[in-house]
Amino acid sequence: MRIALIGPVYPYKGGIAHYTGLLAKELAKTHDVQVFSFLKQYPRFLYPGEQQKDYENDSLKYERTRYLLNSINPFSWFRTAYAVNNFAPDLVIFPWWNPFFGPAFFTIASLVKLAHRTKVMFMIHNVLPHERLPFDRLITELTLGRGDFHIVQSSESEVRLLALLPFPVYRKAVLPAFHSIPDEELSRDEARTCLSLPVCDNVILFFGFVREYKGLKYLIEALPVIRARLPDTKLLIVGDFFTDRQLYERRIEELGVASMVVIHDGYIPDSEVSVYFSAADLVVLPYTSASQSGIVQIAFGFGKPVVVTSVGGLPEVVADGSTGYVIPPKNSKALAESVIRFFTENKGTEFSAAIVKERERFSWKRMVVTIEALMRENK
Repeated sequence: MRIALIGPVYPYKGGIAHYTGLLAKELAKTHDVQVFSFLKQYPRFLYPGEQQKDYENDSLKYERTRYLLNSINPFSWFRTAYAVNNFAPDLVIFPWWNPFFGPAFFTIASLVKLAHRTKVMFMIHNVLPHERLPFDRLITELTLGRGDFHIVQSSESEVRLLALLPFPVYRKAVLPAFHSIPDEELSRDEARTCLSLPVCDNVILFFGFVREYKGLKYLIEALPVIRARLPDTKLLIVGDFFTDRQLYERRIEELGVASMVVIHDGYIPDSEVSVYFSAADLVVLPYTSASQSGIVQIAFGFGKPVVVTSVGGLPEVVADGSTGYVIPPKNSKALAESVIRFFTENKGTEFSAAIVKERERFSWKRMVVTIEALMRENK
């Protein structure tokens, strides 16, 4: 099968780019795959981070990639569609996570379907964005409506897709593991030495972009209770702040827990990710909303248990009391209790063993089988 993948890949940063690149590599094991990616993904005003690209981890590079698409240049949309049509794919796959890309994807999908009997599939990460925009529902409905079929990766996305489109053809799949983060095989003690952390402390990790919906403030509010029971505990906050960092620092000072918190502000290159996860005992995702999260899959890739909130698809990938804990959102008390329970009951080894047993469930091969089944059933 000839497959065209249209979306961000290496060297672009972020989970969507990593996901699309890993999917291309897995599909290429059994199919003819060409990627059409961005010359320019976001205009500067929509991306407050330092830079949009990370060239360090070329293990994510997919050689058969053409960089043609500019999200805000309609001429590039037609140029990309022309290139896709020349490739003459049987299937075109678009990742879907933000309606900002709707006009470009709608145009390309329409032109491809007009020129060939090509099937179009949307790999849905978020049906609608966490931070809503004017007309995002209309744009999403129009764009996803160009798809012949869809894959959703959480029950929340499934419900939203069914509310948006009258009779979508879709499959529900599990978000695969992000297993191509370079792992230097650091021990926990070695990683902590690299980060100047006490070897004997309990270490909690909050990793990724800091946005309002990520719920970091609830984790910070939980720290005084955690410290009262577990004084030798550190919280590592690692990632780009897309909200005002000073608001968090001010609250940390007000609560008197500054000695517990270590902040590494900024994008973390893939080559450095392993240090933070290797150093951690527990990864916490106190999100107030979510469809799913690649952070859980990275944590599981390092055998690290997680605490997640019962939002979106997070409870679907975390076995409560086995690979981590699932707690109510916006509940600092429950969050503190789960962290305290994890360390006082010494659950690390038990939970890590359970994570290893779950890995086949999150394989990329299973995602490829799902795509193939959709094509086979809808010719």
